[in-house]
Amino acid sequence: MSESANESGWISAAEFHRAPDVSAWRVMGTGPQAVFTATSIVHAASLVAPVVAAAERFGVLPDVDVRPEGVVVRIPDRTFEGIPAAAPGFAAAVSIAAAELGLIPTPELAKSIQLYVAQHSQTDTRPFFLAALGYDELGDTDAVDPVRCGPQLAFNPIAGDIQGRGRSHLDVYVPADEAQARVDAAIAAGGRLVDDSRAPDWWTLASPDNHGVDIAAWPDVDG
Repeated sequence: MSESANESGWISAAEFHRAPDVSAWRVMGTGPQAVFTATSIVHAASLVAPVVAAAERFGVLPDVDVRPEGVVVRIPDRTFEGIPAAAPGFAAAVSIAAAELGLIPTPELAKSIQLYVAQHSQTDTRPFFLAALGYDELGDTDAVDPVRCGPQLAFNPIAGDIQGRGRSHLDVYVPADEAQARVDAAIAAGGRLVDDSRAPDWWTLASPDNHGVDIAAWPDVDG
């Protein structure tokens, strides 16, 4: 762990990835995430107790999603300050437990989805979405499902745009080593590349009827 991490309590994605035994994990828009495939829901659920034990040991507050196909473990970003310095230890403990249980790490399935709500620079639409979706404020510009089941929302003004017209799009966060393949697949499925000037951080795509999607890998390589 770096001296800066010890002082601040937070680390970057690059510092997280340099830690031992975290190769199954990727850093998505909502924080570090690992997916382990299973043979049944009972098999997937067998990881819950080790996750809870690791959470208690390292002081991390994870989200655990158990499905018949596998289990997803997330270290949610609740503050925008970075990844908790204790996250690598927690992630390593979970990965070791998963291996002992015969759960298969499948990092290519990791992802998070954010709805990017574009709005006129003189309009604040966040209160409407908070009320309509039952979401909570996150930072100064975002909104989040209180139990983090629904997609996160980001609200960003577009200066000089036409008031009364929305220009929202989806941000799809994927592992950095999966991003180009996801872009290629979307284009092959009828999409078009709108802008790759910020690649490999993100690519802006459009569907055949011009709905916007950003394929974003930057959280997985940031810092």
